[in-house]
Amino acid sequence: MKTQPSVLKIFAALVVTGSLLIGSSAIAADATANDNGEWIQLFNGKNLDGWTLKIKSYELNDNHGETFRVEDGILKAVYDQYQGRFRGRFGHLFYNKTFSNYVLRVEYRFVGEQALGAPGWAIRNSGLMIHGQSPESMELKQDFPVSIEVQLLGGDGTNDRPTANLCTPGTNVVMDGKLHTPHCTKSTSKTYHGDQWVTVEIEVRGNEVIRHKIDGKTVLEYTKPQLDETDDYAKKLLDGGAKKMLTGGTISLQSEGHPIEFRKVELRKLDD
Repeated sequence: MKTQPSVLKIFAALVVTGSLLIGSSAIAADATANDNGEWIQLFNGKNLDGWTLKIKSYELNDNHGETFRVEDGILKAVYDQYQGRFRGRFGHLFYNKTFSNYVLRVEYRFVGEQALGAPGWAIRNSGLMIHGQSPESMELKQDFPVSIEVQLLGGDGTNDRPTANLCTPGTNVVMDGKLHTPHCTKSTSKTYHGDQWVTVEIEVRGNEVIRHKIDGKTVLEYTKPQLDETDDYAKKLLDGGAKKMLTGGTISLQSEGHPIEFRKVELRKLDD
């Protein structure tokens, strides 16, 4: 996600139902059921079954330009059919179930060249969105879901670019006992240059603590994820009945202008 906050405009009314609101009791109930400690394959290696698409300026499940596709067992976000400039068409692929307490493990890599016209800050940049709002509750021209973003960065061959960073579209967290409001925060991970596969794990324990891990080592940790009352989209969720403190929500993969591939997306539920 962009490393500086953008001004978000209000385009349409939020669909107000309990099932669409992050922080709802429906989310918590789903996440704690059938906890057996086994890894659940969210990506089946064959197709996008079990996922919902939302690309900015397009209706729900309009997979513009086949942005998200599965080829040779790999889930890809690509832009070869955009027929022109990127034009801010940020996209997100949402898993159809919500979770609260879990470990999410993803293997990813950046490939190829950035889409023509994509913003400079989005080079080798993507994200895993957790504790997110539902795709149904996003507005047509909304850039990013209100969520906690585990920002994925690839090295540029020269500079230090840690991965598994934190960005906060419409949210805040607590660090060192204080409300933490910067939009993006770097982790302590090393830089991964080239097209090598990288494994990132996110340990999520409701509203208590979230840990970003690379190679089994915690590179960033924070507590009390919550809606930002100063953000227009977050305020709509709050007005619709969402709780300020986030205990669970959707998980989504981002398309932000640079081709990215995922060969594994799996989740293990944790006890409350």
